[in-house]
Amino acid sequence: MTGPELAEAGRLLAAARRPVVFTGAGMSAESGVPTFRDAQTGLWQRYDPQELATPAAFRADPALVWGWYEARRRGVRRALPNPGHRAVAAIQARLPETVVITQNVDDLHERGGVPAPVRLHGSLFAPRCSACARPAPLPSDLPPPAGTPVPGAPEARDEAEPPGGPVSHAPEPQDGPLTPPACAGCGAPVRPGVVWFGEALPSAALDAAVEAAAGCDLLLTVGTSALVHPAAEIPVVAARLGAPVVQVNPVPTPLDAICAVNLRGPAGEVLPALVRAAWPDADAG
Repeated sequence: MTGPELAEAGRLLAAARRPVVFTGAGMSAESGVPTFRDAQTGLWQRYDPQELATPAAFRADPALVWGWYEARRRGVRRALPNPGHRAVAAIQARLPETVVITQNVDDLHERGGVPAPVRLHGSLFAPRCSACARPAPLPSDLPPPAGTPVPGAPEARDEAEPPGGPVSHAPEPQDGPLTPPACAGCGAPVRPGVVWFGEALPSAALDAAVEAAAGCDLLLTVGTSALVHPAAEIPVVAARLGAPVVQVNPVPTPLDAICAVNLRGPAGEVLPALVRAAWPDADAG
């Protein structure tokens, strides 16, 4: 990718010292992680994801909702970070004050080299009690027998182990309803550690995101539709306080009007090109 827009975005990134990278579902979709707008497959095709992702749905049928999220988590574990994730890690390596804020609930940023993204919508890898909020282990967090090779372990491939723990060594369950584990503290059902429709964003994550956006000198918004609020306000905060906003997206979004530069294309192509435009000697992954 070349052109005056890329050159200007590269100039802005090279001049930045406190950038924010704000990522949405489009970035993970390039690794094969379905978005909520994508058609469901198999057993799940008769369900509307937005009807499963609510507290009311979990109260009505915990096994159905837990089973769907376990299927999603297994799918994420099969996905790999794409060149866009590695380019974000390259930006943070070059500019240590970079803050990565994500709306995604997968672990692809961590596996791509970003150790601690700010998670506005929680994580598939952080289940908790539905009653007392006690953190719960993942179903796959069982150690293998001594000496058992671990498929996908760091010594077997270049990917780091997912932050949720080692990959399960038991056969994967079939998709479908799955009774959630009980909380070790109070016995209530364990729920996915994500933000459901109708729930507030975690206050600590939202405060950290707003603070970073308010103090940044450049905000890169990548692969977000800018339709989910209040997360969609994060780029607006930066723009209102004078930071240039660069958008990476294949299609126009409501953020187009506030952006200093709009780069049309997939993150896996545009972000490595942007890193090279900012720092020609950089390894953008």
